[in-house]
Amino acid sequence: MGSLFGNGDVRGLANTELTPDLAFKLGKATGYVLGKTKEKPVFLIGKDTRISGDMLEDALSAGFMSTGANVIKVGVLPTPAIAYLVKAYGADAGVIVSASHNSFEYNGIKFYNSEGFKMDDSFEDEVETIMLRNIHMDSHVSGERIGKCLEADDEAETKYAEYLESTIDVDIKGLKLVVDCANGSAYKVAEKVFTDLGADVTVIGNQPDGLNINLKCGSTHPELIQKEVVERGAFMGFAFDGDADRLIACDEKGNLIDGDKLMCICARMLREKEELPDNKVIATLMSNVGFHKFMKKEGFNLGVADVGDRYVLDMMLEEGAAFGGEQSGHIIFLNHATTGDGILSSLQLLQAVLRSGKTASEVSEEIELYPQVLKNARVKIENKFKYNRDEEIKAAVNEVCEELGEDGRVLLRPSSTEPLVRVMIEGQDIEDITAKAQKLARLITKRFS
Repeated sequence: MGSLFGNGDVRGLANTELTPDLAFKLGKATGYVLGKTKEKPVFLIGKDTRISGDMLEDALSAGFMSTGANVIKVGVLPTPAIAYLVKAYGADAGVIVSASHNSFEYNGIKFYNSEGFKMDDSFEDEVETIMLRNIHMDSHVSGERIGKCLEADDEAETKYAEYLESTIDVDIKGLKLVVDCANGSAYKVAEKVFTDLGADVTVIGNQPDGLNINLKCGSTHPELIQKEVVERGAFMGFAFDGDADRLIACDEKGNLIDGDKLMCICARMLREKEELPDNKVIATLMSNVGFHKFMKKEGFNLGVADVGDRYVLDMMLEEGAAFGGEQSGHIIFLNHATTGDGILSSLQLLQAVLRSGKTASEVSEEIELYPQVLKNARVKIENKFKYNRDEEIKAAVNEVCEELGEDGRVLLRPSSTEPLVRVMIEGQDIEDITAKAQKLARLITKRFS
């Protein structure tokens, strides 16, 4: 792919990098590409709560309609809601205007196909080629061929909520829960789901003002739910990010349950329900060594993908897996959804804990995760892929690996967006692995800065 799409989306500072002009051109290019195989395609558009959402949504819509495509706007809803609703509305593509866990100054645009999966690389490549090469599109639409905004019913939120509610088969009536919506796209629908199911739910991070999305709240700041859960004596707490496609949870003691622990807990449940083909679970390179040990001990068949939820999904589809995810809380239950869904994940985790007959802390404490340290080595951008061919660095890494043995690991990976090599070390002694990570980072910087 070229330089427009990152990890499946176009993202940048709103009105500076991601401008209305760029959004219009992106809408025009995608409308043109889709229009080659579908007469008058329909785009379903949702957004999160950022102040720039209206501006970019309207610019995108104008681009779509200029090619003859029609648009359905469903308002503020989570990213996974768009992936679900694109099928429910019979649309040809879904679009979400969101920058996920980033602060309000940023925004992004992500596309889904008619089946609710992210658009494939060939689609993105064609759109990028048109835009980056400024290729003229023979799409001078006029008169009755111009697209329009179709009337969306008022049921989008209800349809999505009812679908989520249908995925849980345990009774949570009266269960005391805390939910942090990060002042983002789940601020209404999450409360509706848990209330409909009868839970005694306390919702925080549900007062968006366009500027406070992800601001010291949500999955990137789970200390809020940790505190609220303990103070309110709740059964569990759930924190989403701005577009609600990831989840970080906590038990009744306020201890965190990250994506690795969540996968361990839910994998057991899925196996018991015979919903885990070949006992297969897909994780990423960043999953904790403790996670790997748990998976091996429990007899799960583990696949390891590159970092990024799109790579997890790709491996799931390739290997016929129904379950996978990331340490960061992007979890994919392919029997229910085509993408990560924070609310869905919270319901499945809640279901797994209740089915176990134990408290959340008892279930969580059965999984031992090791301390993890991440340090950045700053390098010249042209050098950030050369570390794995350097003999001195390879020798240093091998030395650390030998010292850690089976109770630790080393992972070096280049940043996808910055001139950095990230050094991650796991082990039992936090001070020891911190010193080791700093030493390796200094060596990489010295060799390649």
